[in-house]
Amino acid sequence: MLSMVMCFSLTACGSNESSSDPGTDQQTEADEQSEAADEQGEQSEPSDAPEIKGLTFESELERDYAEQFNVYRYEGGYKYFHIVEGDDFLLVPEGGEVPEGLDESVIVLQAPVQNIYLAATAQMALFLSMDGADSIRMTSLKQDGWTYDEPKKLMDDGKMLFAGKYSEPDYEMLLDEDCGLAIESTMIYHSPEVKEMIEDLDIPVMVDRSSYESNPLGRMEWIKFYGELIGKEEEAKAFFDAQMEEVKSLEDFTNTEKTVAFFYITTDGKANVRRGDDYIPTMIEMAGARYIFKDITSDTGHSTVPMTMEAFYDMARDADYIIYNASIDGSVTTLEDLIAKDPIMSEMKAVKENNCWSSGGSMYQRTDIAGDMIMDFHILFTDEDPESKLQFITKLN
Repeated sequence: MLSMVMCFSLTACGSNESSSDPGTDQQTEADEQSEAADEQGEQSEPSDAPEIKGLTFESELERDYAEQFNVYRYEGGYKYFHIVEGDDFLLVPEGGEVPEGLDESVIVLQAPVQNIYLAATAQMALFLSMDGADSIRMTSLKQDGWTYDEPKKLMDDGKMLFAGKYSEPDYEMLLDEDCGLAIESTMIYHSPEVKEMIEDLDIPVMVDRSSYESNPLGRMEWIKFYGELIGKEEEAKAFFDAQMEEVKSLEDFTNTEKTVAFFYITTDGKANVRRGDDYIPTMIEMAGARYIFKDITSDTGHSTVPMTMEAFYDMARDADYIIYNASIDGSVTTLEDLIAKDPIMSEMKAVKENNCWSSGGSMYQRTDIAGDMIMDFHILFTDEDPESKLQFITKLN
């Protein structure tokens, strides 16, 4: 917990002190300060900012949807990054000194953060979307592991190197390339000895928890976190705000009440569905339909739940739409492929009505398209002839 790292102080940005005669000028100044904070992406409400000896708190990064991180800004360019149920980091500006008495549990990063080893590969799209590719030198995916072109080209041009998978990194390469930070997904917790080894090399390790955001826009909002980290604050905010423009048009939309089965079939013949509180069901709901497995839960903490085909059919046979998860299983491109997975599929309402679709292969790696994907879903659920208007969803004919 953040409270265990250091004492907190509640600091109000642009707050008014009571006075016997506040005056119009004083009120106007407070309003202007609040508006300026909003324009810069800052929280104008009281903040639980850590009190750091020698540093003066300035502002907290504004978050609209994300719940798994906080970023606090201090005078002089210092920034404090808190990851929920994770580590805390202090970014020291170039030429700056580490504050005396800083709790030893806080990991110090030195700006500029460069030569990143990115093993949380879903975040690559966010770095690219804010023109932050220069900060990344190494990745845990080979060139043919990427489902979109930009990372492939970076590797082809020699600007980004494969440094081993997350569980077996090339430690020598991390040292030779002067790795400034390793960004891992929570999968690293399955290989704790790897995390420890990287840290033993004096390379800080940051574990990304964007996958724990239940709101898809919260996952995408991590672009602000990384923008603060690599000095691309304005680019990150501009990208996020642009993605939000279209999605906001759906806020007052009345749900169609159409039902959707989103799944794929595993190699052992089970239907793998998303947990009801996962971000993909949330996208479907935001787009104007109902996820048919909304009551599915999991005690394992996993975002997916395997089901027998019989149980799947009992729950999903009357679903209005089938959306096959091609990000995991790209072998289904036609209705024939779908039925070949299990003959029971031919009895599904969506199959009989030729209303079966595929999510496309880049859905998980392209964290940056959450807004576009929601709009694709919306077009699918509301347009009489959606096929020609979709960017990422394709029909199974």
